[in-house]
Amino acid sequence: MAFLALVLLLLLVAFPVQFEAQQSYVNNKQLKCNESPNNTLGFVCNAAPSCTSYLTFRSTPTYNSPATIAYLLAADASQIATANNISDVAPLPTDTLVLVPVNCSCSGNAYYYQHNASYTLKTPGETYFTVANDTYQSLSTCQSLIAQNPYNLRQLLPNMRLLVPLRCACPTPSQTAAGFNYLLTYLLRQGNDVNFIAAQFAAAGADVQAILHANMLNTSIVFFFTPLLVPLKIQPTKENINTAPSPPPPPPPSVLPNPTTPSASHKWVFIGVGIGAAVLVILSSIALVWLFRRRKPHPHPPPAKGEESPPPPPLSELSQGIRSATMESLSLYKLEELNKATDSFAESKRIAGSSVYHGWFNGDEAVVKVMKGDVSGEINTLRQINHSRIIRLSGYCVHEGTTYLVYEYAQNGSLKEWVWRLDWKQRVQVAYDVADALNYLHHFTNPPYIHKNLTTANILLDASMRPKLANFGLARALDSDNITTTRHVVGEQGYMAPEYIETGLLTPKLDVFAFGVVMLELLSGTGKDHKWHGDDDLSVREKLQGFMDPNLDYPLDLAYSMAQLATSCVAHNLDARPTMSDVFVRLSALRSSSLDWDPSLDTSFGD
Repeated sequence: MAFLALVLLLLLVAFPVQFEAQQSYVNNKQLKCNESPNNTLGFVCNAAPSCTSYLTFRSTPTYNSPATIAYLLAADASQIATANNISDVAPLPTDTLVLVPVNCSCSGNAYYYQHNASYTLKTPGETYFTVANDTYQSLSTCQSLIAQNPYNLRQLLPNMRLLVPLRCACPTPSQTAAGFNYLLTYLLRQGNDVNFIAAQFAAAGADVQAILHANMLNTSIVFFFTPLLVPLKIQPTKENINTAPSPPPPPPPSVLPNPTTPSASHKWVFIGVGIGAAVLVILSSIALVWLFRRRKPHPHPPPAKGEESPPPPPLSELSQGIRSATMESLSLYKLEELNKATDSFAESKRIAGSSVYHGWFNGDEAVVKVMKGDVSGEINTLRQINHSRIIRLSGYCVHEGTTYLVYEYAQNGSLKEWVWRLDWKQRVQVAYDVADALNYLHHFTNPPYIHKNLTTANILLDASMRPKLANFGLARALDSDNITTTRHVVGEQGYMAPEYIETGLLTPKLDVFAFGVVMLELLSGTGKDHKWHGDDDLSVREKLQGFMDPNLDYPLDLAYSMAQLATSCVAHNLDARPTMSDVFVRLSALRSSSLDWDPSLDTSFGD
């Protein structure tokens, strides 16, 4: 008996995890693909060898039905349909929360639970990171993909077939004794916290303490874009889950976020899309009326000598009575007001030799852009968009054939003047914010727009060094196919995509190309070289040191990831470039890791 007791004691010491009732929360460590802490490789096998587990997935334009989601996740379409009370082939609106029952087991992998799916790479730009975090919505990690696939992470090619281990787990005996019979893997979204998740799954038996215990958390702070285990007492169904959208995020901070704050903003969370769509329909109708009337001769008699010409009726009508939750009406200024604000357009008020003047309106700073000819395109574009990272048009004046547009003031000028002076976190924040604005233009305006003239000179920085996308004079609306052509190729050399230069083809990938150039400038600190070569025989450190801004302290792994992302954006073949939503998701992860980076503790960057 003493011998048996000794054996049991030794087993307890040698294999404590077998009796652990918790799983280690990934804690954003899944973002560093070159590091493999145990919690990124999977949830430890510490209970039954297999069980029914649940995953959550947000429907996308590609995977938008039980059948297509089942194909991606190697699940059963009929079980998905039953759990969500829909038919097998019913199309779902994008961003719908879908419950996915799967068989979770340790078979074939004695240490970690997983449910195995497979995925065939489709484009040259795909990586273990994008497959895990974008395609599979953080249900896997790049570390587990690297560990369980034979391909080098920098030699992935289209048509390679990957094993994708999806994160799942089975309840431990102590959890079962407490009444928790199922574990659900849930992707944290913008605005989510443990309290929110517990409330969302409360009808299925979830509670805050059980979630904290299951994820080995001693605090309720969790990170956006990470998976969380949710213990449930009964099987989750559409009927017992509160599927209300996540709470809206707080307004953008006036300074860069604190490194200890969880990451925010994601491609799946945009506020007011429904309201905005309705407003845009109304505005489109008004714009058509305006354009029609603008081409008709004005019935007003010529003004008497000394009188000011009346403002054009169409713009006047547009600026009155149009207020909504997503935009403010434009102010109609008199020329006298603009003269007073700019000291009669004094040379000292001119900004960098441009046609833009700095001014003050009732104590508020603004800029006045002086334009000749038809500027209705820029006005209509800016009236139909509303985003914190896009410069706001606040008013206008038309006088004797000249149009004066009044914009919000960006105190620090253009990114072109600052790109070499920003630190690493500021550069990543700028890239993230600009990607946010472009993703909004491409996917969340109706119709979708392309900026068509993205350069560092057209990215302005406010008082907090946060960017504002500006200069929409060349912006174009796209048709339902997101494609159009033009015979007038205009833009700045170095930023224009090859297909646009050669054929006049306009697609959102035009902006993606220009954004890739901007990212490369953020990395190098200059515009001297828009090419990053990552396929020679030099080490990662040597390649980065030869390309990166020599005065910049940076984390080696994140700089490499950003350089690779930028390279995919400037691919010659537009089909090889990622979409702006893909870029935004990847920058969201890079930004999150950058906020956690402490240069005083990092010795991996080059001097």
